[in-house]
Amino acid sequence: MDNLQQMDFNKLDGLVPAIIQDAQTNKVLMLGFMNEEALAKTVETGKVTFFSRTKNRLWTKGEESGNFLHVVEILPDCDNDTLLIKAKPVGPTCHTGTDTCWGEDNENPIGFLSYLQDFIGKRKKEMPEGSYTTSLFTKGTRKITQKVGEEAVETIIGAMADDDENMIYEAGDLLYHLIVLLTHKGYRIEDVVKELQKRHS
Repeated sequence: MDNLQQMDFNKLDGLVPAIIQDAQTNKVLMLGFMNEEALAKTVETGKVTFFSRTKNRLWTKGEESGNFLHVVEILPDCDNDTLLIKAKPVGPTCHTGTDTCWGEDNENPIGFLSYLQDFIGKRKKEMPEGSYTTSLFTKGTRKITQKVGEEAVETIIGAMADDDENMIYEAGDLLYHLIVLLTHKGYRIEDVVKELQKRHS
């Protein structure tokens, strides 16, 4: 966390705003404030901790409700006076019981594809034994492309048979293996999206 050593806590009398974003859906969940001690505790425990201006003390989100925010990544802004914290929420974030402090539902199913690719990329880097994804990377391009083709055919079969449930299931397999192929070749699903956006415009 060397990039956090330069944080400027002087502009707001020892505090910096901390924007909390769901690491998977990219939804903004809440805004809080941190002093140096709160930031240090957040880094140490992996749970988002604020400085509560009303309680005048450190406050770990979820310490009473159990709705913790587990840290994935902490990013300072360009002026080192605001933090973006990507986290995995446990339960609703807002004290009112809503997913976000703006009353939004914390959903973004399409965003899961990026999250899934991050997970697959981690598999490629660590190559844990017994993992199906590891076995695909080990066998290489020929095996991965074969699986993409097989799952495409299975998706077509489900569609032609008017078996919607099976079609969706097989389409899930198709997308998974396509992301494995993209990762294997050094690309991301976002690269495919950019290509589609270019065509659309």
